[in-house]
Amino acid sequence: MSRVLLLGAGGFLGRHIRALLAEHATVRSPDRARCDLVGMDLPALTALIARERPDVVVTAAGRIVGSGHDFVQAHVVTTAKLIEAVAVAAPGARLIRIGSAAEYGVVPYGRAVREEHPGRPVSEYGLSHLAATGLAELAGDTGRLDTIVLRVFNPVGPGMPSGNMLARVTALVRAAAAGGAGDIALGLHDTYRDLVDVRDVAAAVLAATRCAAVGAERVVNVGSGRAVATRDVVRLLADVAGFTGRIREGGFPPDATRSAAVPWMCADVDRARRVLGWTPTYDLDASLRALWRADGEHADGGRVDGGRVDGERAAGGRVDGERADRPVAGVAAG
Repeated sequence: MSRVLLLGAGGFLGRHIRALLAEHATVRSPDRARCDLVGMDLPALTALIARERPDVVVTAAGRIVGSGHDFVQAHVVTTAKLIEAVAVAAPGARLIRIGSAAEYGVVPYGRAVREEHPGRPVSEYGLSHLAATGLAELAGDTGRLDTIVLRVFNPVGPGMPSGNMLARVTALVRAAAAGGAGDIALGLHDTYRDLVDVRDVAAAVLAATRCAAVGAERVVNVGSGRAVATRDVVRLLADVAGFTGRIREGGFPPDATRSAAVPWMCADVDRARRVLGWTPTYDLDASLRALWRADGEHADGGRVDGGRVDGERAAGGRVDGERADRPVAGVAAG
């Protein structure tokens, strides 16, 4: 059984990745008290990796809100440190980085974007991810490390961060149902997004831990391959929740400008099929139902283990190390 060191296991993606990997590998997932990638210096990180002796290092750590400085520290600096540390302490290990569709910026409307499309991010968030991806590509292309970047589009599923648009819809619908309100107010842009089930994202990570050397195709899109209007997604979630009221125009959150700047996003997932042997398996309806069961019907969000809610255990495998203490990672497109 392979040994996987998973960093960022307390975040939205990390929790699901951890649960699935634990069914197939020995997973070590130190919490932030033991491994704060931003605050940890290079010698300490190198020593940690040397102690763990991983076959694969997966980093799902990062942030989706903050300043340009915050994003550079969370994505670029941590990636540089990881490359240095893994190259010294576990040079035969594969390093898998979770990237973001925000690295692309504005793409041609109506077309699925391929990995070769030039990245022109419209935000500091996207630019920091693109720079981190560049570091990982360089390390792989020069033979320093075996690296893969999974460029995740808009993940959806149980345990979404509170700032996410679908998490806000879930909270609004739950409050409307509790208070007997006939409508909810929400600011929505005329955008299209590729929503991929978080369980499919976890499956892509698992596939990346097992696939053969990827050569020059180190960046791999992880999406559903289908773009859906944001307004339609909100209505679908409301229907899943049994809310038949009106969804009227409301205010926008402070970070809404970033999303509005990218009207269309859809992944071409052919490379993932060829290189990883991965294709998405959950449709949007199943994703939204899982989200509502976990975060809507259960006010506390339930407990999520790879899509399992309220105490169901992931079967098989072995998980070592402490549970991460709080969500630290997420991915956004736009």
